[in-house]
Amino acid sequence: MGAAVFFGCTFVAFGPALSLFILTIARDPLRVIILVAGSFFWLVSVLFSSLIWFISVQVSNKNDSNLQYGLLIFGAAISVLLQEAFRYAYYRLLKKAIEGLATISEDGRSPISIQQMAYVSGFAFGIISGVFSVINILADAVGPGIVGVHGDSQYYFLTSAFLTMAIVFLHTFWGIIFFAACEKRKPVYIVGVVLSHLVTSGLTFLNPRYEASLIPIYIITLGMGVWAFIAAGGNHHNIRKCLAWKRQECNQVMVYSALQVPSED
Repeated sequence: MGAAVFFGCTFVAFGPALSLFILTIARDPLRVIILVAGSFFWLVSVLFSSLIWFISVQVSNKNDSNLQYGLLIFGAAISVLLQEAFRYAYYRLLKKAIEGLATISEDGRSPISIQQMAYVSGFAFGIISGVFSVINILADAVGPGIVGVHGDSQYYFLTSAFLTMAIVFLHTFWGIIFFAACEKRKPVYIVGVVLSHLVTSGLTFLNPRYEASLIPIYIITLGMGVWAFIAAGGNHHNIRKCLAWKRQECNQVMVYSALQVPSED
């Protein structure tokens, strides 16, 4: 049972992310490098936020439970702000990288666009954030023990997996929106990313009332997905062209399959 829970929750949490990695990133070495570097930036941001929280706890009254809970909320907010600050720092680094790649290329153009970098960097933040948020939970899922034996929620592992999947997508969408905001000089977009990130982080404090946290987080994820699509230049005309291209491709396959090789006399 423990193995089934472990593999089931792992595939729920990282199955879509693994598919995106294989289909859109793994075949391009440059995107893999951007992915690894983005993960490093996220790790550094969490390191700084952890140090701030640790120092705050050490200099405070450890016997005051309300104060410690407040410091935990403070640490989460600091972590969000530092993550977005490092996202901006990574954007600036990638802008310099684009200029360097354009300089050494034969046609004077970068082999990767800023929109593609935004997607890969956001995905990097999401996948490393998901790994760190759920890895200990998955380790406990193997057992021994039974969830809910003392009256706790039996859906702890499953809801944690769905929350991790949402976090991966959210960071991907936030990366696209954030980079588009920096490119188009729209600080309102950046404020929207930071506020939605703070709200998402704050909603996790409602657990174990999972219906009060998971449902709003998925609503935010859907909204951020639509916003990221628009920020990247998408509209209903692009969707119609995509569907028309797929339909035309299917028709071509049908025509080609009907062709017969002329028989030799």
